Amino acid sequence: MFASTVSAWVVPGISKHVHAKLQQQQQQNRQMLSLSMTSDKAPRHDVGGGNPLAQLPADQRERVEKFMEHQNSMPKIGFPVDVRSLVQYNHGFAVMSTNSKSMPGYPGGSVVGFAPDEDGRPIFVFSGMSSHTVDILADPRCSVTIADKNFKGAADGRVNLMGTCQRLKDEQDIAKAKEIYLQKHPGAFWIDFGDFFFYRMEIEAIRFVGGFARAGTVTPEEYREATPDPIMAFGAAIAQHMNEDHMSATIAIAESIVPGLAGGGYVKEAIISRVDSLGMDVKITRDPENDERLPGQPKQFKVRLPFPSPVKERKDVKLAIMEMTNTAAAASPEASN
Repeated sequence: MFASTVSAWVVPGISKHVHAKLQQQQQQNRQMLSLSMTSDKAPRHDVGGGNPLAQLPADQRERVEKFMEHQNSMPKIGFPVDVRSLVQYNHGFAVMSTNSKSMPGYPGGSVVGFAPDEDGRPIFVFSGMSSHTVDILADPRCSVTIADKNFKGAADGRVNLMGTCQRLKDEQDIAKAKEIYLQKHPGAFWIDFGDFFFYRMEIEAIRFVGGFARAGTVTPEEYREATPDPIMAFGAAIAQHMNEDHMSATIAIAESIVPGLAGGGYVKEAIISRVDSLGMDVKITRDPENDERLPGQPKQFKVRLPFPSPVKERKDVKLAIMEMTNTAAAASPEASN
C-alpha cells in the first residue's frame, strides 16, 4: 500500500555515489507519495474508481495519509544492500533459467545450488550431464531467481540476476571457487567427481522485488559495491526469539510507533519477518472485523519499525529493542494512569 523507501543514513559498504543516488530516490518517492494523495494521474495499481483516498471520509483519509507518510519515511538499507544481503544469506539454492537446446525458443528451469563470491557473483558446480549445463554450453545467457531464506509468499523478497555463465578453467579460480562453495555447502562431496565442473555467473542486470509495492532494479556496479548487511546474518534468530517469547512487546512497539495502529485491539498479531541494521520488518495481523481503521489494508500487512539509531552488532540489537520496548511501555495508556 505504501511506496518503497531508501535509507536516510549511510550504511557501511555503500559508496558515497550510491548513497547520493539513494537519497535522490527517496526524494522522488516522497514526491510520488504527495502526488498520489492529490492527483488521479499518479502511477499506482489500478484499483478502479479513481483516487481511493479522495473517496474516504475526512477522518479515515487523515489516518491513512499519516500511516502512508510515516511508513514512506522509514529508513531502509536500500536496494543494493538488500539484494546483496538476500543473495549472501540465502540457503544456497535457486532457480536457474536457461535457453533450452533441446526445445529451441523455450526456457528451461532447474533448481541449482550456488554460493556467492566476494563480488556477489553466483558460483555453481554442474555435472556435464545436466540439462542446464548443456543449455549453457550452447548459450551462456541465463538468469537465476533467488528468494529470501524465509520466503513464504508475495510479501517476501526475491531477486532475479541475469547474465552469462561460463566454466572456470584457471586452477587458482577453481581452487577459490571450491573453497567458497564448500563454505555454503559443506556436504557437497560430489564436487570432486570427474564429470562436475565449476561455473561462475557474470551479472549484467538485476531485478528486485522486496515485497508488495517495493520493487526496482539495481545496476551490477551498485550490487558489486554494496556490502551485505551484517545484522541480517543472524537477524532471523533474533526474530524467532522475539516472535516466540516477546510478541506482546512487538505489538506494543508497533502501536507506539506506527500511526493508526494503537487502540481498540486493532493489532492481533505482530510477527517480525526481518531484522537489519536500521530496523525491523513486521507482519501485522489486524482485527478482521475492523475495516474502518485503515481502509484498504488487507488482513495481514507489513510495517517498518526503525531502530533508535543504526546497529552494528548483536548486542546493539538487544539494546535497541529494549529501548523501544521501554519507550512503548512509557507511552501506553496504563503508564499514564
